[in-house]
Amino acid sequence: MAKLFKYHNALVKVYHGYGHTHNLVVYGHVFKSRAVIRTLYTGNIFTNIFHLFRLFFVKPLSHAKVQLHWGSQVICSITAEDGFFKFEWKSDTDVAAGWHDIVVNLRDESGDIAATGKGKIFVPHSTQFAFVSDIDDTVLISHSAAIGKRLGLLFTKNPRTRKAFTDVVKHYRLLALAHTGVQVPNPFFYVSGSEWNLYDDLNDFFKHNGLPKGVFLLNPLKSWYQLFKTGKTQHEAKLLRIARILEAFPKQQFILLGDNSQSDPSIYASIADKYGARIFAVYIRNIVSKNERDVKQVMADIEKKGIFTCFFKDNTEAIKHSKMIGLTE
Repeated sequence: MAKLFKYHNALVKVYHGYGHTHNLVVYGHVFKSRAVIRTLYTGNIFTNIFHLFRLFFVKPLSHAKVQLHWGSQVICSITAEDGFFKFEWKSDTDVAAGWHDIVVNLRDESGDIAATGKGKIFVPHSTQFAFVSDIDDTVLISHSAAIGKRLGLLFTKNPRTRKAFTDVVKHYRLLALAHTGVQVPNPFFYVSGSEWNLYDDLNDFFKHNGLPKGVFLLNPLKSWYQLFKTGKTQHEAKLLRIARILEAFPKQQFILLGDNSQSDPSIYASIADKYGARIFAVYIRNIVSKNERDVKQVMADIEKKGIFTCFFKDNTEAIKHSKMIGLTE
């Protein structure tokens, strides 16, 4: 009975997956307790601090059996130490472009369903372009290079009061429709140094601001005592995530968008070295002035490979550049 009790209030959290008929991928976590749901959006610092700490006071359920149901297929996996699970499989039927519902069940020691999580998987249309974008200081004002300022924003703001950069929504909406139509938008993959703890808040921010819907690929969970390390980019991990996306969609050209507050320029340079013919353009927002000289050299090296580059401060510059190179109208 004691063994079964640990599943009593368990939560299966499923993140947006992606892929196509022959390569589908879905991630998620299993927690020992129910999710923290934000019901109050306020500027009250104490309310926001309380909510943030609750997001980082997570209790993952490790070594648990999870099953994904996809049509008649059942795919099994085991959660890692941090409760993380990953499903990667080939569909036994053709998968149409668009968003598809998925179900993941947690099984207890008796084999019974202890909890169920619902999610979605995104199969892009066969568009010409796809986009990989960082989030912090690329889309969302975050001050990632200064941990004090970053924590200040996390403590005092919520997803409805956090600020996007001026005209970034306009630019991303234009990119979503680049060489395609409203019914067949270009896919977006948001690969960030933020942790999975912040997934719901980020999703809320994107919906509230009308940014293109996409797949989030974030850093591993952190506990409350690691808050001062939140948002730190793990170079190799982020590089690997982006490489997997490019390999999953070999027929599309990619545009990479980031900033110079951390490692985006060097990560994108590595991607350009390996996948040069697949990269159409690289956009880097100039956030940290002391990094300008080095980043300009990196961008010049990328441009030598026949890849368009744009090193900008304001999105008006990026929008003009996208029109100039024929990416948008």
